[in-house]
Amino acid sequence: MTTPDYLPRIFQANIDRLFQRVILPGLHALPVHAELCAEEASSMNDLLMKAEAQVDNYTASEGAKAYTLVLAGLFERQLRIWARSSSAPLREEASKEKFRKLVTDCAREFDVDLEHRRVGRTLVEMFLVANVFRHGDGPSVANLREQSPELWIYEQSRYVDHLPPNGDESEKLLLEPDDVVRYATACSRFWGLADKFDGALVDPPYDQA
Repeated sequence: MTTPDYLPRIFQANIDRLFQRVILPGLHALPVHAELCAEEASSMNDLLMKAEAQVDNYTASEGAKAYTLVLAGLFERQLRIWARSSSAPLREEASKEKFRKLVTDCAREFDVDLEHRRVGRTLVEMFLVANVFRHGDGPSVANLREQSPELWIYEQSRYVDHLPPNGDESEKLLLEPDDVVRYATACSRFWGLADKFDGALVDPPYDQA
């Protein structure tokens, strides 16, 4: 076995530590209310509590997007390191290839089944969410809406955008803590599938699939 053969296990361990020690506690610190009340407030205190619940859900969504950006950045960096350790054609493309194609090319090169429990699709969704959070409206919004329209389907009893009225589709995206868990699971699962040593872990303990 060569050094690149050990990278998947190292990458998986690094993602797992970041997720379990930093991201998961952060998600747990963000309260999410199952239902927001839109009825007329009975008092000033009641009004403030209703407003606080709306802010909580909005902040939880923003936090989930921020943590997705962290995961996507780490996974992409790992993927490019892995690609640069491979055969010449992939190594030459590692620094400039777009994420979706790079995932596909790496999976083909290293025999990773991207159809396994939708790992490939989930990784692409994660990357698109990260781009939407970072750049706002643009090509990634259109791509994400086509792939995962359910991220925009919800009632106002779950989420209320707190920006002044605007036409930006990116601001209507609702991301929840469970979505971040899905993305962390997909990152860990990808490296588990790439790990060819005995004892490879394909399904992490926080797997919700």
